[in-house]
Amino acid sequence: MNTSTNMTNTDVDPALLADFGKWKEFLGDKIDQAHSAGMSNQQIADTAVKFGSYLANKVDPKNVQERLLKQMWDVSSKEEQHTLARIIINLVQGQGTTH
Repeated sequence: MNTSTNMTNTDVDPALLADFGKWKEFLGDKIDQAHSAGMSNQQIADTAVKFGSYLANKVDPKNVQERLLKQMWDVSSKEEQHTLARIIINLVQGQGTTH
């Protein structure tokens, strides 16, 4: 099974795109699945960059957070996109959150 392909070819429910909390939960679940399938953090980050590019190019942002992420993605270099992908991974995994 090619987890990278599964992560990038996933049909995304439009309802997920409308709710950023649900979107983060969805991404967190996909990252957990990738870890369970034996993917390294580097492989997950590389896949996240591909997925981010797909979303930026093919999916209309449905909320303020997604519009901001798209704008940040669009003005970033490839290296910055990789960093942004890692930041998003940290965000959906609950790392670095402050309350």
